[in-house]
Amino acid sequence: MTSRRRTKALRHAEAQRRSEALKALEGRRRRVRILGAAVGALVVAGVGTGIGVAVSSAGSGAPSAQNTGGTPELKLGSLASLGALALPGPPGPAGPEGVPIPTGPALAATTSAATGQSVDGISCDTSEQTLFHIHAHLTILVDGAARQLPAGIGIPGAQAQGTPEGPFVSSGTCFYWLHTHAADGIIHIESPVQRTYTLGDFFDEWGEPLGPDQVGPDTGKVTAFYDGKHYEANPRDIPLHAHAQIQLDVGTPLVAPEHITFPSGL
Repeated sequence: MTSRRRTKALRHAEAQRRSEALKALEGRRRRVRILGAAVGALVVAGVGTGIGVAVSSAGSGAPSAQNTGGTPELKLGSLASLGALALPGPPGPAGPEGVPIPTGPALAATTSAATGQSVDGISCDTSEQTLFHIHAHLTILVDGAARQLPAGIGIPGAQAQGTPEGPFVSSGTCFYWLHTHAADGIIHIESPVQRTYTLGDFFDEWGEPLGPDQVGPDTGKVTAFYDGKHYEANPRDIPLHAHAQIQLDVGTPLVAPEHITFPSGL
C-alpha cells in the first residue's frame, strides 16, 4: 500500500472511531435526559401530593401530627360585641429592635423544661434558620396592666448583650424556630420549613400554659385580639402570620388592641 493510500485509510478509520464515539456520547446524553425527566416527574408528583395533603389538612381543620401546639384558625368578630374598651396606655421606650418595650414586669421567666429537645415538631438548632423568616407581635395585659414578653424565649442558655436601648439576646446553646431576642413582644419565626405555626407552639416552647382561661401563670377569662379584631377561638390556635398583631387580655378591664409599626427589617 502506498503512503498516500495508507494515510487515507488511517484518516477514514479515525473518522469512523470519532463517529462511533459521538454516537455513544449522544446515547449517554439521551439516557441522562430520560432519567432526569423521570426524576422531575417524580418530584413534581411528590410536591403535588404534598400540596394536596397540606390543602386537605388545612381544609379539614384536623390538627397535624407536626403541629400539636394548636390548629391554626382565624375566627374573627367585631369589637362591638365586647362593649366599651379602655384605651391602650402610652407605649414604653423603643427597644433594641425599634419596637416599644412595655413598662410592666415580665409575664414569666424564660426558664423552662425545653432545653434543646423537639417541641411540637420544632427543633432547636445551633444557628438560626432563615428559609422561612417572618415576625409577629404579641401584647399581653393582665387586669388591664401590661406585661413583658421576656427576651430569650426559645433560646436555651440565652446570652444577652447590652445596647443603649436595652438587652438583646444574640446567642445561646441553640435556637428554637420560634424565639424572642428582646422584651418588645416581637416573636421571630425562623424556620427551615414553611408551615403555619401557632401561639400554642410558642407557649409550649416557653413552657407556659395558654388557653381560654389562662396565660402563663395568670388565670381569668382570656380575650384575644388579632389584627384589631376580636379573636373568637382558643388562643392556642392563633396563627403566627407575617406581621400579625396579637393581643391577649386576661381579666378586666378589656383594653382596645394595641397597634405597632414594624420597623424596616422586621
